[in-house]
Amino acid sequence: MRRARMGAALGLLGALAMPPARAEDTPVGQAPDWLAPHIGEGAGQIAPPVLARARALYRRKVAEGVAHNPCYFAMDATRPNTEEDGEPGRRFYMICEAARTFQAMPAGHGAGRRLEGLADFANGRECARHFGNAQDSELTAGGAYVTAETKASFKGYYQAAPGQDVPLLRPFVQFEGEGETANARQRAIGGHAAVTLKGLCRRPDRRSPYADADGYVIQGTLVDYTGGRSNGCTSWSPADAAVIGAAVKDAPTTLYIYPEAADIAAVAHGEAGAYWNAACLHTIGSPVYWPQAALAPLIAQYRRDHPPPPPRPLPLCAAR
Repeated sequence: MRRARMGAALGLLGALAMPPARAEDTPVGQAPDWLAPHIGEGAGQIAPPVLARARALYRRKVAEGVAHNPCYFAMDATRPNTEEDGEPGRRFYMICEAARTFQAMPAGHGAGRRLEGLADFANGRECARHFGNAQDSELTAGGAYVTAETKASFKGYYQAAPGQDVPLLRPFVQFEGEGETANARQRAIGGHAAVTLKGLCRRPDRRSPYADADGYVIQGTLVDYTGGRSNGCTSWSPADAAVIGAAVKDAPTTLYIYPEAADIAAVAHGEAGAYWNAACLHTIGSPVYWPQAALAPLIAQYRRDHPPPPPRPLPLCAAR
């Protein structure tokens, strides 16, 4: 297995087009001393290249007057989705240097898709092999982001206790990107809690503010998919999502997601010192980046070949 070389000095990283991560770019030494125990490739640690990129992005956006937050975020999407002890893999990081706090938490990677007869860029649950920035690809795109507005969307009602139906209002933190991630808003890429409703049906409730024109509301079963895959967004546990949402409210900050396209190419070509989590590299063999220019025509062709069926109303809920 190829392993990353740990370096000793933080170099200046390019503002918009950051080069492939090398050990010499990613020094532990210039990071604050209190962060040192959190830097590495062990469980709950952040790899030096990822920290270097995240710190550089945050400093740049603070200098530009864009980031107004004492904390910043990073994600290492090369790490596995599950720890050795079976718990969800902690690969999303919230770092608050002024307060000297470091939190590592689970986050889902993009599931990708399988376009029969055209392309297969579906990711397994454990390790992500495919990355890209194409619309409707459901892939994670690495690079620079800034948090924007947060909005809550109604997903439906679920039964929290016998006889107690409550609405699921899932907050969504919109991300703004640049360079490879510039189409983040167009792709509706952001962060949210890893919860959804399954087994949807509709029931009458004209008193509900969420009732449709016919007086029906959506009802479903609450599913927590923390540690699962996403549709390209960053998904967190409900508890972590609440912490992150509160942290970015009216205080935009940065998120750096590793790897970028250049990093993927470097690892795929076996360049010395290119960083990838060793366990996942052993699992996937070689990563692949799908740029929008190459993938968008295939997705469009698949859509033409497989038009969606006409919309149908949800079934009525069974009597309870």
